[in-house]
Amino acid sequence: MNSKLVQPSYSAKKGEITREWYIVDAEGQTLGRLASKVAKILQGKHKPIYTPHIDTGDFVIIINAEKINVTGDKANTKVYRNHSGYPGGLKEISYKRLLEKQPEQIIKYAIKGMMPKTILGKQMLKKLKVYAGPNHPHQAQKPKEIDLEKI
Repeated sequence: MNSKLVQPSYSAKKGEITREWYIVDAEGQTLGRLASKVAKILQGKHKPIYTPHIDTGDFVIIINAEKINVTGDKANTKVYRNHSGYPGGLKEISYKRLLEKQPEQIIKYAIKGMMPKTILGKQMLKKLKVYAGPNHPHQAQKPKEIDLEKI
């Protein structure tokens, strides 16, 4: 019988995780493509120490959320729905109206849909900071610009 040495798979420990701060400019980016790449960074899938049951992700700051693009006719037809939990509590808001009122929410909704629907997913989503304009209050964390094309 041939017995081979089997390497156990790596599992990250909480003390080994180092978190970086990244900044992403949403100006001219497509909503879905940006959201999928940011979701990957928040989960830590871009790191070699990725472990599914541990939050290994980094912090992401998104600026210029008001200048995000969508493809096709989504700017006119896309509708966001939310239910309060009470009878008759369904609320709808169009993409155009939400872009005028709260452009940060558009990006948050898109990224939230790509995250795991678990307690860990909600914890990862707290590392996302989205701002409508070019200013943000996180200069002290010294965020690095990241090229989303390489992710």
